[in-house]
Amino acid sequence: MRFKFILSLILLSTVSIFAQERDLSLQEAVELALTHSQEIKIAESQVNTAASQLKVTKDNIYPDFDISGQYAYLTNADVNLKINTGNGNSDNSSDQPGESPKVNQLMLGQANLNLPLFAGFKLKNSVDLSQNSLEAAKSNFRNDQEKVTLQTIQNYLNLYKATRAVDLLQESLKSAQRRVKDFTAMENNGILARNDLLKSQLQEDNTRLSLKEAEKNVEILNFQLVTLLGLPEETKITVENIGVVNPVSVLSPDASRSDLEALQYQEKAAESAVKVAKGNYFPSIGLSAGYIALDLQNALTVSNAMNFGVGIKYNFASLFKNKHEVDVAKSKAEELQHRIESVSDQIKIQIKKAEKDYQLALEKFDVYKKSETQAVENYRIVKDKYDNGLMDTNDLLEADVEQLQTKINLAYAKADITQKYYELLRAQGNLTNSFTK
Repeated sequence: MRFKFILSLILLSTVSIFAQERDLSLQEAVELALTHSQEIKIAESQVNTAASQLKVTKDNIYPDFDISGQYAYLTNADVNLKINTGNGNSDNSSDQPGESPKVNQLMLGQANLNLPLFAGFKLKNSVDLSQNSLEAAKSNFRNDQEKVTLQTIQNYLNLYKATRAVDLLQESLKSAQRRVKDFTAMENNGILARNDLLKSQLQEDNTRLSLKEAEKNVEILNFQLVTLLGLPEETKITVENIGVVNPVSVLSPDASRSDLEALQYQEKAAESAVKVAKGNYFPSIGLSAGYIALDLQNALTVSNAMNFGVGIKYNFASLFKNKHEVDVAKSKAEELQHRIESVSDQIKIQIKKAEKDYQLALEKFDVYKKSETQAVENYRIVKDKYDNGLMDTNDLLEADVEQLQTKINLAYAKADITQKYYELLRAQGNLTNSFTK
């Protein structure tokens, strides 16, 4: 007995490990998705990359400062110094004999500072380009948040629908089993035709088959949701009951779509790219400063050799070659302008469609609610007439199926109202804000 008790504890602990149940509200599901979704992490990495690229671009404004040193060993170097040494001999290469110094090593040190003063405004426009690219990445990040939020809501509501279908089918199956049991007793007593018993058994089998299908859907949808939320695969989610969304809280007049904002920032970045390309028409001017120290063994020593200067560079070929680069940049900016106009039109259509879909979902719910009441009452009337011999088995079974279908339709209608409501917020660009506020 003690062994069996220990074994049962082990089995119970194993089941609890591999089948974790978790009550999860829609709000919690969205928060988990925004934290653990791989799409969100990718978008966040893209924002970080754009921010780093902006810092790299800004660094180009600062001067370049480099220090270098060199040591070289020389073999059999012939040194001929053509300078006045102060002893009346101005040329060591004259016909007068002289001994050249023995040189076998060279040491050289340099320090250079280069500061860009003017580059056709390319530096400033490059910073603007990177800044707008960063803002576009942030807008894309918010747009990905909207997508992930809507996907989570859809998966959650689909799981809710499948779960409610399982609950209703389980109730229907119990009712069908009781009916079969009653019909079997009646058939054994000779007060019911065997054909009616077979019909009730057939309905029981069909209900059981529908229940198996619904349970399969629950498992699949549950796995999809836990994968999206980054939960363990063995987690079994229990969804909350879905109520009807208050229609007064809908229809925000100012839609702000992050995907449209991203395109607008991309257009600004493209305009900056045009200015960068035009900057090649101008010369580059820079300030330079340097220091040199040199030691040629036994021959020459140079120290405190400071230099300052201004450099100018201009590529005359850019007058011909740069035109095509400017044309390419202008074409990209023009393309983005057309895409913005196209997306703006699509957003208007999406908002209009979402509004109509939400209104239709509300109307469907009213119809299904009335139908469910009517179907329940109809089944009660048919059942009374069947018990009094005024209705046959077909009428009873048909009324029972209609009652089950209207209950399922009503449960689905509640979820559809919620889904259409959030789809409308998504079309307006306010979906994620409704959960994060």
